[in-house]
Amino acid sequence: MNPVQKALWFVESHLREPIALEAVATHSGVSPFHLTRAFDAVTGQPLMRYVRARRLSEAARQLCNGAPDILSVALDAGYGSHEAFTRAFRDQFGLTPEQVRGQGQRANLSLMEPIVMDSTPMPKLAPPRFETSKPLLLAGLNARYNQQTSAGIPSQWERLHAYLGHVPKQIGETAYGACYNTDEEGNFDYLAAVEVSDFSDVPAEFATLRVPAHRYAVFRQDEHISTIRRTFSAIWSKWLPESGHKPADAPVLERYGPEFNPVNGAGGFEIWIPIEA
Repeated sequence: MNPVQKALWFVESHLREPIALEAVATHSGVSPFHLTRAFDAVTGQPLMRYVRARRLSEAARQLCNGAPDILSVALDAGYGSHEAFTRAFRDQFGLTPEQVRGQGQRANLSLMEPIVMDSTPMPKLAPPRFETSKPLLLAGLNARYNQQTSAGIPSQWERLHAYLGHVPKQIGETAYGACYNTDEEGNFDYLAAVEVSDFSDVPAEFATLRVPAHRYAVFRQDEHISTIRRTFSAIWSKWLPESGHKPADAPVLERYGPEFNPVNGAGGFEIWIPIEA
């Protein structure tokens, strides 16, 4: 089993117990940082958000079946009080535990079912090359996402397109996507950017990012840009665990050279995964 499959098995077999990211990562044989990125890439949602949704869904089933003691259901779901459980339950389903128990059916509830791993073969990855990058100064448009909202990234690139070639002190024609500041909930910052020589004259609406020199595994993909998520999935869940390399907590970079066509998504791209030296 790969790390994500191990994580899913651990979560489903420990739903009634306290579950910490560190414990799941230890069982999966990778670091918490690695597991967070791999789980997001493969399933499309953050690990700890999945844990919470699964627990609350099982609690909702108990309530629909007429569970007499809501506090007991709350404790089984890992909440220490009726109030904390009610807040989390309402955030998840838009209804209170009492309302769900009163209606006695779950037709209007979006329950989180156990994830069944996709059997679609992952893309074949050519062996990466390894590079120590130079320090980069990146300037561009920034937004914060999770896997559910990351469909907004293409429109972020569309907005940046009007600036390309006109950014003060822009270096070259290569564009970069930088993913950084990932938290346990799977939220991350994404910067669609170009390299600049300094930040002194960047547009006011731009964000900036200093990327220190670092060791990277670089994956070249010549397929359409629509394959990028499956490529990330293959890197995080298959290549990294089998390679013996450990990912470093540094920005993950996408590199789009002059050959990339932003209009039709063709031309190929590179994914730069930071690894420990």
